[in-house]
Amino acid sequence: MEISYRKLIDGNRRFSMSKKFDDPEYFKKLSLGQKPDYLWIGCSDSRVPANEVTNTESGEIFVHRNIANLVVHTDMNLLSVLEYAVKYLEVKHVIICGHYGCGGVKAAMGNDFHGFLDNWLRNIKDVYHKHHLELDTIESLDKRADRLTELNVVEQVRNLAKTTIVQETWKKRPLHLHGWVYGINNGLIKDLSVIHDGTEDIEAIYRLNV
Repeated sequence: MEISYRKLIDGNRRFSMSKKFDDPEYFKKLSLGQKPDYLWIGCSDSRVPANEVTNTESGEIFVHRNIANLVVHTDMNLLSVLEYAVKYLEVKHVIICGHYGCGGVKAAMGNDFHGFLDNWLRNIKDVYHKHHLELDTIESLDKRADRLTELNVVEQVRNLAKTTIVQETWKKRPLHLHGWVYGINNGLIKDLSVIHDGTEDIEAIYRLNV
């Protein structure tokens, strides 16, 4: 068997043994169900694992990941995850977490052809276009990418607030939306203080009478 593949199987066995050593009932308790307080919508980048960067255990965070942590109103995958997390798991917080050095963000800033991926990156280009007056004044490409990363997270939180799922939930109970950016170079999370607790923070046209 190929060595890099075998590494995963061997790692899983060590993981299982270590958890059982620390707590013989660990997997039995996990098998009884999940009740996380958080839904994490993050980037697919392999360097940003939700549980590791937040120092949380299995079962504490419900996770959805895609390229550049986007919330697209036609993405049935994301919307299904959101509905399940909000309606059935009854999470209290939904976190959009981007990260500095995001390849998707950097790709969206240019005009190179990437094939099918460009259809997805178009959503980030729309964010750039919306904020181009600010972004175009930043001379450093890396700093401009960092700022676009932050602005992209802010826009995705707003996109969350515009969904029928979130607005319907707000009529029934509190649900908090947050925007974070993770620094791969230092391991720290920056809270952008983008907290949405109701429809007051989005434009009137997006507020639904649910």
